[in-house]
Amino acid sequence: MLGSHGFMKTHKWRDSIGASINVEASGTAGPDLVCQSGPGSWPSEVYAESAVYPMAHSAAQDIFPVIPGDTDYRIFSQDHGNIPSLDIIFLLGGYYYHTSYDTLDKLLPGSLQARGDNLLSILKAFTNSSKLQSARERESKAVTNDYKDERAVFFDYLSWFLIFYSRRVAVVLHSIPIVIFFVMPFLLHFWDPRSRSCFAIFYDFVKGMLFHAAGIILAIIFPIILSILQLFFSNYALIWFAHPYLAFLMFIPCSLVGLLIPRTVWDCFPLSQDVSVIKKSEEALAEEARFWGAFGFYACLTSAYLVAGLSGGFLTFAVSASMLPAWIFFSLSIKSSDHQSLRSAVFYVIPLIPCLAYSVYFGGFLTQFLIEKMGMMGAVPPPYGYYVPDVVVAATVGVVTGWCVGPLIPVCSHWLARFSILQLLSHVSVLALALSSQFFPYSNAAPKRVVFQHTLVTTDVNRIVDSSYEFSVVDSNSLLFLFKYAPEVAKELHIGQELSFETANMSHRETWMGIFPVSLMFSQSLKFPARSDGILKRYRYFPHLSNYKPHNVSSDKSRRIYLEFYLGDLKEVWVAVLNITGPLSSWSFADNMLPAPETVDGGPPSYILRLSGNSQRNWTFWLEASSSDDLRVEVAVVDQVLDDEAKRLKSLFPEWADVIAYSSFMSSYIF
Repeated sequence: MLGSHGFMKTHKWRDSIGASINVEASGTAGPDLVCQSGPGSWPSEVYAESAVYPMAHSAAQDIFPVIPGDTDYRIFSQDHGNIPSLDIIFLLGGYYYHTSYDTLDKLLPGSLQARGDNLLSILKAFTNSSKLQSARERESKAVTNDYKDERAVFFDYLSWFLIFYSRRVAVVLHSIPIVIFFVMPFLLHFWDPRSRSCFAIFYDFVKGMLFHAAGIILAIIFPIILSILQLFFSNYALIWFAHPYLAFLMFIPCSLVGLLIPRTVWDCFPLSQDVSVIKKSEEALAEEARFWGAFGFYACLTSAYLVAGLSGGFLTFAVSASMLPAWIFFSLSIKSSDHQSLRSAVFYVIPLIPCLAYSVYFGGFLTQFLIEKMGMMGAVPPPYGYYVPDVVVAATVGVVTGWCVGPLIPVCSHWLARFSILQLLSHVSVLALALSSQFFPYSNAAPKRVVFQHTLVTTDVNRIVDSSYEFSVVDSNSLLFLFKYAPEVAKELHIGQELSFETANMSHRETWMGIFPVSLMFSQSLKFPARSDGILKRYRYFPHLSNYKPHNVSSDKSRRIYLEFYLGDLKEVWVAVLNITGPLSSWSFADNMLPAPETVDGGPPSYILRLSGNSQRNWTFWLEASSSDDLRVEVAVVDQVLDDEAKRLKSLFPEWADVIAYSSFMSSYIF
């Protein structure tokens, strides 16, 4: 993002760009997903017309803003240039993402070929489009109100083809299910006005909707309860991380039990319609109420998406739209067979197959993607952080199960909600729970991420005053788990069996300043003493900040401080981070504009500056203070070189742990 920002601020091409395609990866393989598109609907429209192997979901645009990450797409399409853009990522293979296992051999040739075919076709479509415009042309369109930032709805079907329609069409299309839900009681009353009341019919529909909603909620709650129970009986979390099938085996059966339970108690709540005066059986009225209730549930969700201005309403719209022909087929079949016959159930299921296939396809990708990402979601602070990843995955499996099986419940629950089937599903979940304790959560194909920092606190240009090894992890299995199952590392660090967070030396968040804001993902980091001999032998000079000319003091008592930043003779500098606190009012960076200050753990407002990479000469810059109060500058320089002792310690970690190791040189200054 530093590079894309620099390009858009300084490059001569910046005003001539008509469109941009940001090629990203969230893993090493899998489908090429368009996760963001805009501004306007034109980029996604071009993709829909030209992609050879389309995979795109406008619902991803609803989720992306809450993900703690970003891409170059934001720089091009939002912050600078307002350029119509696509953001395309590899969806799977997240186990290797940003680890030492992320090597060329992990890339699947088929994935690269599909990406190449897509990109070539999309590039041709963009360049041949009459809507391709320069920055000046886009600005004139915006002034004349011809250019509108309208988010479209788009999604692929099994990567075969892509469905695209505008926001205006979505407003009309996604409103139809809720209109049908409210109109149906009047239509049924119109067909049989003497014996059927509109209010009684609607009341039964609402009852069916509440029962369906209760089933969906229980389908989510039951896996959550099971995941918490599993954590009580197991020695560690994320048991399914290296074995995703365990998540499906544990959570899908109990989710189905939760989904079916409301059907078992349906008969305890009588219908409001009087069966004795209606020419329909009680079972027929019950199926009607369950169906329209379920239909109304998905219709309400579709409307909620629409009102919220989100683009993911197509998910529930597709379900409600598929249920209508299924109900018509079912209604025709029961004229020649019984309501509860297998034949009528088959007639109901057949029209739902395309929708169910899509639900399984999308839900499967979503769950697998989420499982792979749980290894890098961050270590949430205790006491609840230990449970968060398992609960999130369990809830996701519950939502996907409810979405995939929910449309079948109104008619097929007669077959599925039998005691023997519920008992079998419960036994499968319990068996999977018991078997899960035999599995280890990590492997070299699904490694645990460990951050290892050799912290060196320096003063002057050639003196080290403190040296320590600091460790952290980015998932819910803490460092206590790591050292328990990495005994050679524990032995080298002189860690005994009695290690606990109450007695250990905790690493404070400010010591991880060199990789801020990644450090916000850390919790319960530990610190161990380390020698500095190896670093002193390798380097003669360390990073240092000093004045290179006297301060200027203006009439309003503001001070301009001229500083020179020397990186010493460090070999592989990745980044230098300066944390400035105090009465800072301006600086020589970023057009003299200060960013919004950061506040961490209740500390003072901090202005964070990053200087990327090494430099052929010293950095020179100025800071301006609005008063005579001190400016405090804390410096952290990340060097990717380790001394021999740190290298040996890193080599002791088992293969299932991927260690990100570096040296961090820290110093503090007051001006």
